[in-house]
Amino acid sequence: MSVLFFHVMRYKQTDPENPNNDRFILYKGRAPPILATWIEVDISRFDLLSARKTELDLEGHPTPRLPFVDTATGSLGQGLGAACGMAYTGKYFDKASYRVFCLVGDGESSEGCVWEALAFASHYNLDNLVAIFDVNRLGHSGTLPLEHCMDMYQKRCEAFGWNTFTADGRDVEALCQVFWQATQVKNKPTAIIAKTFKGRGIPSVEDAENWHGKPMPKERADAIIKLIESQIQTNMNLEPKPPIEDAPEVNVTNIEMTCPPSYKIGDKVATRKACGLALAKLGHANDRVIVLDSDTKNSTFSEIFKKEHPERFIECFIAEQNMVSVALGCTTHDRTIAFASTLAAFLTRAFDQIRIGAISQSNINLIGSHCGISIGENSPSQMALEDLAMFRTIPNCTIFYPSDAVSTEHAVFLAASAKGVCYIRTSRPETAVIYSQYENFAIGQAKVIRRSADDKVTVIGAGITLHEVLAAAEDLSNQGISIRVIDLFTVKPLDSATIIANAKSTGGYIITVEDHHPEGGIGEAVCAAVSMEPDIRVCQLAVLGMPRGGQSSELLDMFGISARHIIMAVKFILMN
Repeated sequence: MSVLFFHVMRYKQTDPENPNNDRFILYKGRAPPILATWIEVDISRFDLLSARKTELDLEGHPTPRLPFVDTATGSLGQGLGAACGMAYTGKYFDKASYRVFCLVGDGESSEGCVWEALAFASHYNLDNLVAIFDVNRLGHSGTLPLEHCMDMYQKRCEAFGWNTFTADGRDVEALCQVFWQATQVKNKPTAIIAKTFKGRGIPSVEDAENWHGKPMPKERADAIIKLIESQIQTNMNLEPKPPIEDAPEVNVTNIEMTCPPSYKIGDKVATRKACGLALAKLGHANDRVIVLDSDTKNSTFSEIFKKEHPERFIECFIAEQNMVSVALGCTTHDRTIAFASTLAAFLTRAFDQIRIGAISQSNINLIGSHCGISIGENSPSQMALEDLAMFRTIPNCTIFYPSDAVSTEHAVFLAASAKGVCYIRTSRPETAVIYSQYENFAIGQAKVIRRSADDKVTVIGAGITLHEVLAAAEDLSNQGISIRVIDLFTVKPLDSATIIANAKSTGGYIITVEDHHPEGGIGEAVCAAVSMEPDIRVCQLAVLGMPRGGQSSELLDMFGISARHIIMAVKFILMN
């Protein structure tokens, strides 16, 4: 790390957020103290004797609470994917000189997402990316499969298309040489396989097991410090080279809709297609908008963005975990506005990456299409029925669930300016446009789209189920029964005030209808919102049990969320 920090990398120690700085991603576990040597900051924030305590920002696995930490660390295997996003941004969007360095532990290299990242970097010729594999043979609880088989690590990286060197991790001259060689390689990322030993030079500790994350006993510390100090051969004050200042100034704020949506009430448009069209429109509003996809662009309609802005589209192939990490990397230092899209069901495998995105205080936007049983003929493996529950657990996450093309376009533009993780849930079937092109939308504000003084029940829908609720309302109206209809627009934050006020004016009755399992979905969110209101009762209609493929309308009815079931629920409430 000394060679990297003070001989190789170019950065301003006093300005860790400078966009021209080289990037460093620390992802191997239990190594935060090495960061104390890197950047000049208030030393009180780096009292190593108080590390991992609440009064210090230096946590056991550092987070962006520290200004020079770009991504949260600790969930092993994800760092290289984020580094790929930074390197891609530097090479193709910023076209700048800064380089990206990622320290990878040999233990975390067992994670599949590491190899997704290796494949991505090679495919896109990220020659500004260097991964340093710290091969010390010891994991958290024992030895690792390859131990010190350096040639195996080298062959694996080379097989993935990386320019690869091996080196003694303690040989300063050898490390200087391989880092220099990495700068001479074009159109290939570089991997440096460094052979190291935990606790090198410390008697009875070097290369020994069961020292992971453990401090040295106090009675041994003084002798070890003297031993280390005796090996220091210079008093030279090491300073890094300054960065090359050629990163362009960018603006990723104040995104506004340049013109209202062009849809007309009654038009039939799937929200997934409206989302693709909105992304393309957003791309014209700001040239730092980028879109990533995982080989589903013809299903999510992100291909519309690709057609209009090919230089800002990143195909991540079928590697959703890496796609989310790359998006996270692209957004660091506020360099881009990133949207990553795939089928909503496939985002569940990237939940840990999404969670780390939130801990990293990242502004990434995720789009999940083909949600629920309404996708029809596809099998249950393609039906996202857990995604709302997943995203509701993410701190500071905004969940958009638009019900027509107009609200979808507004969701995309609102997400572009929102802070934190955003999720936009879109549907496969074509549905009618119900809003005027001049309708205004805001995060956390629901829409009451049908009301009268005679309403008996408040019925809440979103996405595909809102249209079932409207159909039920029309049928019930013909029978002399009036219901109030609410479109949530955002599931999180939930517009509790609107829900409670309308429930109280309709006898305290609420019915929620969702194309999602009941656990963690809209019904439970509404129940939580009204839990302190003693006179409000909630009936939840949701997808119970294991779904199956079939016609969309048949499945909605089979699993109890069709207009027919809504009518039955309303009548049951009124009879009881």
